[in-house]
Amino acid sequence: MCGIVGVLGHNQVAPILVEALRRLEYRGYDSAGIATVNKGALERRRAVGKLVNLSDLLVHNPLAGHAGIGHTRWATHGAATEHNAHPHACGPVTVVHNGIIENFRALREKLAPHGLSASTDTDTETVAMLCAYHLAQGLDPEAAVKATVAELDGAFALLFLFEGQEDLMIAARKGSPLAIGHGDGEMYVGSDAIALAPMTDQITYLEEGDIAFVTRAGAKIIDVNGQLANRAKQKIETQATVIDKAGHKHFMTKEIYEQPVVMSEALSRYAPNGAPAFPEALDFSRFDRIVMVACGTGYYSCLTAKYWFEQIARIPCEVDVASEFRYREPPIAPRTLAIFVSQSGETADTLAALRYAQGKADMIVSLVNVGTSSIARESDLALAILAGIEVSVASTKAYTNQLTLLALMALACGQQKGVVSDEQVATYVSELRGVPDLMRQALKLDAQIADMANALAPAQSVLFLGRGAMFATALEAALKMKELSYIHAEAYASGELKHGPIALIDPTLPVVVFAPFDRLFDKTVSNMQEVMARHGNVTLITDAKGLSEASAGTQNRLELPITGDLSGPIVYALPAQLLAYHTAMAKGTDIDQPRNLAKSVTVE
Repeated sequence: MCGIVGVLGHNQVAPILVEALRRLEYRGYDSAGIATVNKGALERRRAVGKLVNLSDLLVHNPLAGHAGIGHTRWATHGAATEHNAHPHACGPVTVVHNGIIENFRALREKLAPHGLSASTDTDTETVAMLCAYHLAQGLDPEAAVKATVAELDGAFALLFLFEGQEDLMIAARKGSPLAIGHGDGEMYVGSDAIALAPMTDQITYLEEGDIAFVTRAGAKIIDVNGQLANRAKQKIETQATVIDKAGHKHFMTKEIYEQPVVMSEALSRYAPNGAPAFPEALDFSRFDRIVMVACGTGYYSCLTAKYWFEQIARIPCEVDVASEFRYREPPIAPRTLAIFVSQSGETADTLAALRYAQGKADMIVSLVNVGTSSIARESDLALAILAGIEVSVASTKAYTNQLTLLALMALACGQQKGVVSDEQVATYVSELRGVPDLMRQALKLDAQIADMANALAPAQSVLFLGRGAMFATALEAALKMKELSYIHAEAYASGELKHGPIALIDPTLPVVVFAPFDRLFDKTVSNMQEVMARHGNVTLITDAKGLSEASAGTQNRLELPITGDLSGPIVYALPAQLLAYHTAMAKGTDIDQPRNLAKSVTVE
């Protein structure tokens, strides 16, 4: 969520800021704005909605200056209005902010007797007010920011710009990422290296508690203890930051169709010779228990993997929603492996849960798509899922690559613990190696899935059912349907149908059943029959054998290729994604940036 960018340049920065913000649109936002300092004076332009509205505003009301900051806001405190949009200003300071200032009300009360009162509904304005207060006490900008940050509670990435200071930006990071970009007599700040990629390939990532004083000559960084910090420059691969739809109508379809390729790349990295290949440090024989923690789609990949770890590797496995994990303060027994899954590697709840587990779990492993992310850096071992940049807010290829790595980890665990033979592992890996071809077969059903989606689009609610690992697939399918089409969707383990949800069944409720012909097929079909006996509208997603056994009475059918225990949840994810995509197309919703959602959730 929320994107930050700052530029100290040679040329007019307004168009540079807008273009950099455009590269952060994938994070999700509902307003945008920029501020510059020009001939010593601060000016702002802000607009509600998409960046095109800000661009149009700048055409009619240009903003000059060679130093500026910009922001895309995902509303937390206060509605999405121009009034509440960033940058926020107070006197000689303007600021942009990602995160939450938890004590902003107390700070407002402190500042009120000094004639400083809020004019917006936001927590961020309080940061500008506090900094202006310290400046009024005679502090210079560097000292004022240090004093301001010391009084803030919460998680934040902050970027300050000052009246009369055309060669200074100050950045501060606590719990939300920031990166410094180095140019030729120019300097940049961004919440994501993607935003900075067209301008520089030399990046310095701020660590927790860092404050950076940025001028065109470079950046001076102090750590949480106020000591000078030497943060290394890293070269980013600019081709890895290319954002392009490659001829597709939406980023989401591009990313859906990339899944066979990126899964093949993950298999080449982590199973190059027909067996799982992970760093030696990941020795599963050390562990008696696994805890997996994630949010959203990552949580469902963990739920799927729980079946694999327990059934194949015979190791107890617990899965937690990150936002609940640390607050219930679970005891973590000795010989526990903690696995944290996050596409962005910056998910605030998951990062907080990871920090809770530090010093308690024997080892912390993260699965991330951004190797330089906070979660990756704070893990004992970070495994890159190799999905490539995922721009669409709804995760697709990251999900299936998460499943791929987790499947290989379950095999490695079973092999190292001696409960799975080398021959069995080779068979399982061979099954996974066949998945990219099965994905391509599933993608050929796109037009048929679009027809099915047209029938779903008028519905008020949709129910998804599955058993075993397909229950997790049903949960992910329901999430995608909610995210993209705004249709209320629920998922149940189909055996739970009779324990309550069956009361919802009537001819107006579409019920989508995931039922590969496996050992649970007959059980799933029995539950499906209960739906049809009550005049339910059933869409059956299965394989040829499943259709021959159970298609009678269903209103819609989709035939997928035959799959196995590991390949099934990965392959069946594709029709789930396409069904949500085409339903959203039929309803005309914003597919790549659904309302109220953000890609990288950096607040609790």
